[in-house]
Amino acid sequence: MSIHTDARHVADQYLENTVENAPPVKLVRMLVEGAVKFLDRALLASPQTDRKAFVHWTNKADNIVVELRLSLIPVAGSDVAPNLERLYLFCEERIGLAQSNNDHAPLREARKVLAVLLDAWMRVENPEQSGTAA
Repeated sequence: MSIHTDARHVADQYLENTVENAPPVKLVRMLVEGAVKFLDRALLASPQTDRKAFVHWTNKADNIVVELRLSLIPVAGSDVAPNLERLYLFCEERIGLAQSNNDHAPLREARKVLAVLLDAWMRVENPEQSGTAA
């Protein structure tokens, strides 16, 4: 086994342990952060000249958004889950539109929504810190 393979194995174990032991708020924050990161990568890929990369990164972001939406648990008397569902559906629609029209503009709209949600989840996770997500 090479040092690179050993390092990769250790990193994979660390990530798995981090995810398995993370509180739910951190998991949601990590997922939203991942979706934003994947949209950033899709925005760097030209839908006309690098369609494969564009579709790959938009699909990864969309898969996360779908999972976030499907994992919502409505709480009686709270409008948080329905509001999040609407935002996630908006993002899914924008990502699909970007793919079907080969256009970055809808991705930027979805990214803006997810960046606001990321900032909110970061504040929920660390209430003493307030900042703005990239």
